[in-house]
Amino acid sequence: MILKTYGWSFAILIVGLVLAVIYDGPTALGLVAILCVLEISLSFDNAVVNATILRRMNDFWQKIFLSVGVIIAVFGMRLVFPLLLVSITAKLGPVEAVRLALEKGPVEEPGSYGYLLNEAHPTIAAFGGMFLLMLFLGFIFSESEHHWLGPVERFLEKLGRVEALSVIVAGVVLFVVSETYASDHAQTVLASGLLGMVTYLLVDGLGNLFNVDEVEGDDEEGAAQDAAAVPDQPRGSRAPSDIARVGGKAAFFLFLYLEVLDASFSFDGVIGAFAITNDPIIIAIGLGVGAMFIRSMTVHLVREGTLSQYIYLENGALWAIGALAAILLLSIEIEIPEVVTGLIGVAFIVAALISSILHNRAHPEDAHVEQKAHAEAH
Repeated sequence: MILKTYGWSFAILIVGLVLAVIYDGPTALGLVAILCVLEISLSFDNAVVNATILRRMNDFWQKIFLSVGVIIAVFGMRLVFPLLLVSITAKLGPVEAVRLALEKGPVEEPGSYGYLLNEAHPTIAAFGGMFLLMLFLGFIFSESEHHWLGPVERFLEKLGRVEALSVIVAGVVLFVVSETYASDHAQTVLASGLLGMVTYLLVDGLGNLFNVDEVEGDDEEGAAQDAAAVPDQPRGSRAPSDIARVGGKAAFFLFLYLEVLDASFSFDGVIGAFAITNDPIIIAIGLGVGAMFIRSMTVHLVREGTLSQYIYLENGALWAIGALAAILLLSIEIEIPEVVTGLIGVAFIVAALISSILHNRAHPEDAHVEQKAHAEAH
């Protein structure tokens, strides 16, 4: 099981370490190892959140996530996207952006690659923050099978009966942030934040649309079962334990959803990595290898049925997303260390895990039902 799930990750790790040595010797090897460990240790909450969505996909799309998805994560989000961002925000040609990156100028030096990428942080933070905020609001305002923070979650669930409340709350937050706290970057924050909200609504809506189409395309009995099992939102955060796994167009949009979610988690990490090294190639290798392990961890959580066995783990992960959304919006004006972001996420997940263990001990019959449902589904 371990080799099957983590085999590609260890292969990519070996390739990454070899490339680091070829690129810049033992020093690069050490930096890549540090960045890899940093990415894994601070992104465990990302794996848990991803697992809530990935378990909705069939085996084929889970493999796509672990193969094609990692190419997007490594080369797309950790290497190509920062170059494009610098190119667009600094109005440079792609060749000039690559030249700046290879110069390895310090982040404090005006005009350097790291400096320009850091200058683009308000754009990144607003987009990622609002995307994650929409995801979190969708969670707290939707119906739940399990309530971790009982009174709070039940109260927010009742408020969620108001039509489009997530959009209303997110819009108010974005307006207040752009006009007050982040007024120095008001237009940038407003535009990027709106784009983050629209991206969420678009991918979320298309995922729902094709979920419905797949249910209608099944036979009458299967359709009835799927309709009961498929949640209203592709995030899968409040699905019952007998989730129907999907393929085709529905899985494709869930895959897109996962990639945008991963991007929202990774933006800040790419910028924070410049505190360790100003070499974008080493950053891409180190964070890319770490991203591969996070993907393997996600698949492991799904195949082991961890989310079913520990019923509050999803809740903790989604509350961690809410905290990360707030941190990203605050980071527009305040420098927040990456370790703080990671520790807050881990704290929510550990607390939810402990609550789940205590619940299982108090209600062993519930834990047995969840494990049986997972075994039957696989």
